[in-house]
Amino acid sequence: MPTAQPGDRAAILIEGPDAEHFLQNVLTADLDGLAAGEARPGALLSPQGKILFDFLISRRGADGFLLDCRAEPAGDFMRRLTLYRLRAKAVISLADQLVVTARWQDDSAASRDDSTTSQTDSTALQTDSGWLADLRFPQGSGVSRRYGDAVATDASPDDYDRLRIAHGVAESGKDFAAGDAFPHDVLMDSNGGVGFRKGCYVGQEVVSRMQHRGTARRRVMIVKGAGDLPASGTEVEAGGRAIGTLGSVCGPDGLAIVRIDRVKVAQDGGVSITAGGVALSLSVPPSATYTLPQGETADER
Repeated sequence: MPTAQPGDRAAILIEGPDAEHFLQNVLTADLDGLAAGEARPGALLSPQGKILFDFLISRRGADGFLLDCRAEPAGDFMRRLTLYRLRAKAVISLADQLVVTARWQDDSAASRDDSTTSQTDSTALQTDSGWLADLRFPQGSGVSRRYGDAVATDASPDDYDRLRIAHGVAESGKDFAAGDAFPHDVLMDSNGGVGFRKGCYVGQEVVSRMQHRGTARRRVMIVKGAGDLPASGTEVEAGGRAIGTLGSVCGPDGLAIVRIDRVKVAQDGGVSITAGGVALSLSVPPSATYTLPQGETADER
């Protein structure tokens, strides 16, 4: 299985008898459904419902959790968690001795005729030797994470980014900036990053309203360019009008957060969608639960 260190990551530990209750009350992820051997996406939001910090969360020991996040904002993330902790009996620390590693099923194994066997094998591989299933990806992909000593790698961070792009898995820093995206924008409503049946958490009212009203219009889409894509942050345009922004880019492949209503209007009208002069085709990620709007026109907002 290809194995890589997926960019600059940090591991934050929250441990203590009140750790689960504390985190359940502030994070989007529903910890009641978090099983051992899983790494679930989640976020800490602003009161306005925008993502301030995104991460993968997993259980560690009897009363602890590990939050796998981008290294650059890890200090700010810990300070924000400390503000919300109040009198909860929970200790927040940076586990800088832990190395974050990812691995996944290679293409040849994934394409075997016996798909049931492939899925069973990948599940077993995820849970051995401390590997945790990354729930942002479909089970058959065998994508998993490990937190511990460094292990041998045979793939690069770019290879891991290509894997993310193929599955429409967005991450802050590369695909969106802190405070610029709602959980729905980056498909946390599809991948289990938001618990819609749990109690209140920071920003819950806004996220719940978007879910029940179906008002999410900005979404991650997979981008394929007619040639190599321009740099991340380049505007995606339809008929000369900006409809979104490129995120992760690897050659002609990438992700973008776009207005899906405007994508649909452009596609229906035969209007070219471009970024930096490169013609694009856009598709809904395979595991996403949204579809392009039907019988609607884009508003002017």
